[in-house]
Amino acid sequence: MSPKVLPGQSFPLGATVYAVGVNFCLYSKHATGIDLLLFEVDDLTQPSQVITLDPIRNRTFYYWHLFVPGLRSGQIYAYRVHGPFDPAHGHRFDATKVLLDPYARAIVGDDTYDRSHAIGPGDNCATAIKGVVVDTRNYDWGGDRPLHIPYSSSVIYEMHVGGFTRHPSSGLPDEQRGTYAGLIEKIPYLQELGITAVELLPIHQFDAQDAMPGHENYWGYSTLGFFAPHRAYSSRKDPLGPVNEFRDMVKALHQAGIEVILDVVFNHSAEGNHEGPTLSFKGIDNETYYMLEDNPIYYSNYSGCGNTLSPNHAVVGRMILDSLRYWVSEMHVDGFRFDLASVMSRDMAGNPLEDPPILWNIESEPILAGTKIIAEAWDAAGLYQVGSFIGDRFAEWNGPYRDHVRQFLKGDANCVPDLAARLLGSPDIYQKPNREPNRSIHFVTCHDGFTLNDLVSYNQKYNEANGEHNRDGTDANYSWNCGVEGLSAPPEVEQLRQRQIKNFLTLLFMAQGTPMLLMGDEVRRTQRGNNNAYCQDNDLSWFNWDAVEKEQPLLRFTRGLIHFIQNLKVFQLEHLLRVTNTWHYEPHIVWHGTALNQPDWSEQSRTLAFTLRYPDAKEQIHVMLNAYWEALTFDLPELGPRDGLWPVSDQRWHRIVDTAVPPPRDFCYPEEAPVFESDRYPVGARSTVVLMSQGQV
Repeated sequence: MSPKVLPGQSFPLGATVYAVGVNFCLYSKHATGIDLLLFEVDDLTQPSQVITLDPIRNRTFYYWHLFVPGLRSGQIYAYRVHGPFDPAHGHRFDATKVLLDPYARAIVGDDTYDRSHAIGPGDNCATAIKGVVVDTRNYDWGGDRPLHIPYSSSVIYEMHVGGFTRHPSSGLPDEQRGTYAGLIEKIPYLQELGITAVELLPIHQFDAQDAMPGHENYWGYSTLGFFAPHRAYSSRKDPLGPVNEFRDMVKALHQAGIEVILDVVFNHSAEGNHEGPTLSFKGIDNETYYMLEDNPIYYSNYSGCGNTLSPNHAVVGRMILDSLRYWVSEMHVDGFRFDLASVMSRDMAGNPLEDPPILWNIESEPILAGTKIIAEAWDAAGLYQVGSFIGDRFAEWNGPYRDHVRQFLKGDANCVPDLAARLLGSPDIYQKPNREPNRSIHFVTCHDGFTLNDLVSYNQKYNEANGEHNRDGTDANYSWNCGVEGLSAPPEVEQLRQRQIKNFLTLLFMAQGTPMLLMGDEVRRTQRGNNNAYCQDNDLSWFNWDAVEKEQPLLRFTRGLIHFIQNLKVFQLEHLLRVTNTWHYEPHIVWHGTALNQPDWSEQSRTLAFTLRYPDAKEQIHVMLNAYWEALTFDLPELGPRDGLWPVSDQRWHRIVDTAVPPPRDFCYPEEAPVFESDRYPVGARSTVVLMSQGQV
């Protein structure tokens, strides 16, 4: 060993910059030897220096470490790890493979990376990805602080960083399209829409080559490094560029009043099954990082993606927590959505745990205390925990909301009781006392499935372009093409589709809970019937900015709904509404059918109405839902007690929404909303009406 190299220390893990050099630390219980490889920026094909760690001098317990004086931020590095290749006992060491540090803060080599070279035999140094030493202290945050927007005031926009601006119609320079910098340029659009948080599909460095031959992994659910921002989303090509450009984006979004939530994938990695590549974890300590079958040649697959990380192993759990802490403390993100979060409740043998350590640690971690933590409370092996996910802090994606709203507006029978529960914040699912209704994240569409436009245009999925013979993607879409399959349709069908889209949007924003809107639904983005576009990095998935002008009426309708609810306290409650059929002075809801106080809960019912009242705020909203194929007349409730709470002269309903009315009168802001004097309202076939009392104008 060179005398310039010092033993180093066993913490922190990863590469840590000090004034006089860099400390490197890597965990491996079963390795017999480790080489640190150092590379020059202009030559990643071969290391400029190889430093072999001494098992005595450079190892403490199972932590391998050394300190290299003179190194600085920007240094490129990787490892070779020696040990037994013995899959029958869970070991897959292969010193011919160059391995990525699990704690790498930045990653390079993606432009020369070749996944196949990490699968086959032989040295893959020239085509391997490498880590970059990052000193996160050298960034001017300009006083940036977390926004801490409560769920009750949040409107989430699920979006793809690359797809948001990659289309030529974005009007951005080529080098900015599909990047963090490109997103910054479009922040005014998000502000005008009324978005308070963007939920970004995975931005951890992922393997774009993890897809069927001839395709790319577009969504990013194939993580290579849990600490590094995805390099392909950066307009800057220097080693540290993605780190700083990501922080520029976060800072700009915060200045615009918009939070940043990351979709994180701690359930599996890009290394796939026993036939997959050796990129990092497999070659560092396979038995530690992954759940293995009884025959440890094979990987447990609770993720549906070939392998499953072992999040309740102490070392893996620490890595997850370190990653979350890093993105909050050093990158200033505001929260996380945990993909297939139920995987994280399984023990190392795959059995569900009543008290999974990693989830309790996430919930109780003080650095994360002010963040949003959102669970996709199921996994690919059938574990379904919606309503029973552990802890007091986790919000949850409400899958039943999506399904029941779709079924009701499609016109299915036996839907009204379930719909009412979803609109109320799903108290039948979330039964913990005093649980905030806005911890239910409700959505009609998300990245995984049809877009809103396709939901009303296709009865079947059309995923042939994915190369899996249309076998991929769910068949449980609850979609309806309104009479004609596909995008081209006669005017009367097109008119119905527009109305159905507005019905979905109205129910999304009129429900108790936190609404989440899928990127482009506000301008009818289509994937041409593909409900699993994970490998479609093309205009099938991208946001087409020409639609912003083409779909101005729908965009105006969506903006109007969002701004409408953001100004009403009845949609920002931290407790469930009281359900009653009499007047109360606390916030409450009254259910109706076409007749007042007579909701039709029968199997064949396709109508529901409800009145939302918040007396202290002088708010009264009346919503009428008609999923029947003929127009129906609904009775209107009397506007509050005549006891001085509202002046008698203000006892009038104003029409905010009628999805059967042509734009621009389909949505009216309160100050311009027409008065409706009658005590009955004719609600058109398959349409939704929202009225508001005069007292709020």
